[in-house]
Amino acid sequence: MIERLQTWLTYLRNFTKPGEQEAARCDTRAQLEERGCMGNDIISPMNTLTVTKNTALSTNAFVKDEPIQLRPQEVNLKLRPGLPRTFKLDFRRVEGYPVDLYYLMDLSYSMEDDLRSIKTLGNELFKALQGITKQGRIGFGSFVDKTVLPFTNTNPEKLKKPCEEKELFCQPAFGYRHVLSMTENKADFNREVDKQRISGNLDSPEGTLDAIMQAAVCGDRIGWRNSSTRLIVLTTDDGFHMAGDGKLAGILEPNDERCYMDKQLYTKSNDMDYPSVGQVASQLEKNNIQPIFAVTKNMENVYRELSRMIPKSEVGVLSEDSKNVVELIQAAYNRLSSKVTVTHDALPDNVRVTYTPLCPGGGPAGDKGVCDNVIVGEMVSFNVTVTADECIDRERSFLIGPLGIKDKLKVSLSTRCECECDDPKEENHKDCDRKGKVNCGMCSCNAGFVGQKCECAIGEKDESSLRAACRKDNGTECEGRGDCVCGICQCYVQQGGSTYYGTHCECENESCEKFQNKLCGGNGKCRCKICECNPEYEGTACQCKKSDEQCRTPSGSVCSGRGTCQCNQCKCIEGYQRPYCLTCPACQTPCITKGKCIECLGFQTGPFSKNCSQTCKSINEFEMVETLPPGKPCDVRDVENCRVFFIIKQLDGEDNYFAQILKTRECPELPNIYAIIGGSIAGVALIGLLILLIIKAILYMRDVKEFRRFENEQKKGKWTPGDNPLFMNATTTVANPTFTGE
Repeated sequence: MIERLQTWLTYLRNFTKPGEQEAARCDTRAQLEERGCMGNDIISPMNTLTVTKNTALSTNAFVKDEPIQLRPQEVNLKLRPGLPRTFKLDFRRVEGYPVDLYYLMDLSYSMEDDLRSIKTLGNELFKALQGITKQGRIGFGSFVDKTVLPFTNTNPEKLKKPCEEKELFCQPAFGYRHVLSMTENKADFNREVDKQRISGNLDSPEGTLDAIMQAAVCGDRIGWRNSSTRLIVLTTDDGFHMAGDGKLAGILEPNDERCYMDKQLYTKSNDMDYPSVGQVASQLEKNNIQPIFAVTKNMENVYRELSRMIPKSEVGVLSEDSKNVVELIQAAYNRLSSKVTVTHDALPDNVRVTYTPLCPGGGPAGDKGVCDNVIVGEMVSFNVTVTADECIDRERSFLIGPLGIKDKLKVSLSTRCECECDDPKEENHKDCDRKGKVNCGMCSCNAGFVGQKCECAIGEKDESSLRAACRKDNGTECEGRGDCVCGICQCYVQQGGSTYYGTHCECENESCEKFQNKLCGGNGKCRCKICECNPEYEGTACQCKKSDEQCRTPSGSVCSGRGTCQCNQCKCIEGYQRPYCLTCPACQTPCITKGKCIECLGFQTGPFSKNCSQTCKSINEFEMVETLPPGKPCDVRDVENCRVFFIIKQLDGEDNYFAQILKTRECPELPNIYAIIGGSIAGVALIGLLILLIIKAILYMRDVKEFRRFENEQKKGKWTPGDNPLFMNATTTVANPTFTGE
């Protein structure tokens, strides 16, 4: 033991760099707090780097005291804005570092055979953990899904027994249950795992992210140690629900990333939505937890995609009954521990950090430093470069460290924006024309004087008015190309040797348009950004010889008088088209615009008849003809409503026309007044007669109807024969009794 201790001390002395304080070397955090362990300050004229708590790295883990794996533990930086500062960061993973492993298992019905296997693998799991570290602990948790529709059948009987009827051992539906806190006792682990029973839900995805989130944020319940490698081994055979899926069950409250555990159950499972992948990744990184996804073959691709979004995570494929889970965990742990990824938490505004790995195959500098295939006890280093782009108002800090490791380097950062100069105390310095003093290499002028050397007396004016004279249209002072001296711009010299010029240094002779990579095509001179071409050339870059050969029409005019010839091509006035500016599709047709002038010129009528020659001078020539040439003529109606036919052609020029007007107008015949009057009278008489006939017919029809009704009523009447007792017949008949008729 003594020999090992001497060897270890010799190693530490060899590791310590010159300038580090021998008396303050520390190997554990307890010694760090006790002794202070301060390193030397390295001071630069531009940036200041103060390395504190720069201790030697531990090679073995300590039982009581926490080992140190990262050096330094604290750095103070004072930076000049824009000037980067680099320091070295060392990391060595100690042998036998404590490991906390939390076994998180999917207990949906399809995982029944996997549960049977894990009940028999407890001893092997502990044995494998002891092979990694003597300070290993294991915890256990389980999950299914939210106990609301459509994720779980909410029938009361199904909530109590969500499995198939034939299943005798089935526990009620639940979201996430913490079963066993971290323990070193194999018997406790085996006993609690043996108590577990399968459960069930309706859909395939599970509440996996809910369970991971609670396992990450409920550190006190889980029993995570402050100094340990924290692992979550998640076993499942299905996918996972994520943020937004809770809306299917009417759960709208987003996950707030807080712990809600009561009696080992996640109490907000049915009240709060699933967390997002980003939230889970953030909490795992914040709590230095490294997940290992042990999944079935059909889910491998899904969880590999998830692993890409979660730093320091691994994926392994389970066998059908999960009997290979121990080997899977060992292989995943080895991959995680052999890869060291150094990064930082949230940076202050306008601060950049890059990492350069100093290890074989470490890769280029970037926002993360990565070293692969690192064995236990091997030291890896990174150059950390910090740059502040702007001044920072107060001291800020951020943390740097390996992912999944609690050890962090605290970087305290401030900026040096003030000028620290050893200037002469002379009030009226000769370099300031005896009118000011030198302050950090610049003249600070006395009142009434301005300029680089206080050479300008402003008199009654103020400095702002003088500087305003150097601004064109309230823009940049001297266009950013000169210095404002006494209200006058003194222009800079360009790289090519020429000088900016102009009242506000707005001109220069090197930015004109180029043709064939030559300024002004080599056929002119550049004057204040505009090409002045030689007499025989033209164009914005003097790229064309002066010629109008391609611009001439068959009549010999240039661009039909409706454009200019530039670079041997017509540039037409608005609306007209090349090549000769003959047509204007968008213009209004002259058949419409010149109609009144045709009436005026041809027949001396219309609104322009009194001043026809002046108003209609755009029609330079016209003729009256008996017949018009073939084609569709224009026509317009004059004041007498006659149709005037004509043909009009545009001559060279913008408003220049020739017209042919048909002598004969097409006028409508006058109406026959007598016929109209006679027809009107006859029409009125006919209408009156028709009205009388209609009235007569209506009366006749009514009489016929009344007569027929009378006849019908008469037929219905019944008369009873009889004598009226009051009636006295006027004739009295007396019968002679003696008359025999003979």
